[in-house]
Amino acid sequence: MSFRDLVSSVDDTVFDTLADSGRVEGRLLKGMFSAPWLGPKMGRLNTGLREPRFTIRVTDAAGIEQGQVVTIELAAEDGGGDYDLVELEPDGTGLVALLLRMRA
Repeated sequence: MSFRDLVSSVDDTVFDTLADSGRVEGRLLKGMFSAPWLGPKMGRLNTGLREPRFTIRVTDAAGIEQGQVVTIELAAEDGGGDYDLVELEPDGTGLVALLLRMRA
């Protein structure tokens, strides 16, 4: 088994177990949602992130383009709702961050 296959297997487990749900133009995706304004109530987590992002696997990013609507399926208090996709940012590890902007 190659290293890439091994990492893909680990990603399968992590995304199946821990991922948030989102939709891009109605297509269901599993990913990790992060909203910098939703910090912990105690202490401070300074990640340098400025925009909300939904990180997905490269294999799930096919057909996703800037300007599409991304719906994060979480409670509004946790950042759920509709966003505009501003940019796709691959990180070189098999993941792509969808940089988001809250829809007006």
